[in-house]
Amino acid sequence: MSRERILLLGGVTEALAIARTLDAPHIYSLAGVGRVPSDLRCHVRVGGYGGAEGLAQFVREQGIDLILDATHPYAAQISQNAAAAAKLTDIPCWALRRPTWQAGPEDDWREVSDWAQLTTALAPFQRPLFTLGREPLQHLHEIPEHQFWTLRALDVYPGNKRCEVIGARGPFHLDDERELFERRNIDVLISKNSGSSATEPKLEVARERGVPVLVLKRPALAKVDREFWSVGEVLSQLRVNSAR
Repeated sequence: MSRERILLLGGVTEALAIARTLDAPHIYSLAGVGRVPSDLRCHVRVGGYGGAEGLAQFVREQGIDLILDATHPYAAQISQNAAAAAKLTDIPCWALRRPTWQAGPEDDWREVSDWAQLTTALAPFQRPLFTLGREPLQHLHEIPEHQFWTLRALDVYPGNKRCEVIGARGPFHLDDERELFERRNIDVLISKNSGSSATEPKLEVARERGVPVLVLKRPALAKVDREFWSVGEVLSQLRVNSAR
């Protein structure tokens, strides 16, 4: 694809789509959460770097020419480290920024900035569905007596008498989400504004049922040399670079 050696940082959605177009010597780097693809032509690296300095050292050792940040919109620390490492090594950093979901006229979305605001907003409800990943696991001891939590994460984790953890990976289908809301009598949905089509059906079901959505505000992300808003834009620019 590109003559430059690319370090692609990401998860397994948009980043994987980009990785499938890359061959050696490019590197696809994953934090280690989720399944690791085994059918790629590029190198695959799993694990952290030890902050921005560690990432910069890896960039130097591997002769990386471009950092491409295609991580999750809420992986703010990784994005900060990528931008800082690029500055330390004097190479460009590009980022794929996934567009946000937008509330429609029939949606009842309530944005919260942190766990404290979320807890306050959650107080009137009884049967919340959390789709924030593993973070709520740290708060199982705080569940009010009047609530029963359903927590969906990539893998199954221990819950307690007032919380059941479901291990499930997207994409999620509309009928399955409808069944989940109905069976659990969900009266509020808690979600990040990830912008992913793979997890969007839950929002449609919340709209259909008149269920409010508590939306965790996106973190501010680091400034980079170039931002892209779709995989297609990234691939087009990589082809331009390759043709030079």
